[in-house]
Amino acid sequence: MPELHFIRIAVIAVPVLLSACASQPKDKVSVGLFTPYRFDRVQGNVVTREQLDAVRPGMTQMQVRGLLGTPLLTSVFRPNRWDYAFTLNRQGVVLQRRNVTVYFEGDVVSRVEADDVPAEAEFVTALRAKKPVDKLPPLVATPEAMQAFAPTVKPLAPPQPLASDNYPPLEVEKR
Repeated sequence: MPELHFIRIAVIAVPVLLSACASQPKDKVSVGLFTPYRFDRVQGNVVTREQLDAVRPGMTQMQVRGLLGTPLLTSVFRPNRWDYAFTLNRQGVVLQRRNVTVYFEGDVVSRVEADDVPAEAEFVTALRAKKPVDKLPPLVATPEAMQAFAPTVKPLAPPQPLASDNYPPLEVEKR
């Protein structure tokens, strides 16, 4: 009967231990003091204030496509609406989302709805901005540190002749 007692404990303990695996949100995964590297994700259509200011009511769909690019979302059920969505997700920075919607009547622009769209210079500055590093390590090695990393190279022994080195010449010498 001790096996039955062990099985009961295992049936209770395994779900309890496994439930601890899902206790932390995916965005906040960390192992001790370290967090895994997350790459920057830039998705969608970048629409700047200058581009948006150039879109005017009465423009054709082709003109809008030339200014803003191909829309990220178009619907078969709403052919008179184009959606341009943009997302910038960086580690340590607040998620940025922007939406621009262009409405058409027939083939011409009737109105444009947009979130707060940055100017091109502001957008480029936001892309370059990184999380500040607290303290940089010294980038200059002292002579003592260089000596610690000095290579220890042993001279190579002279090469030994191989049996394959005694081939006859490929071309016959002309005398």
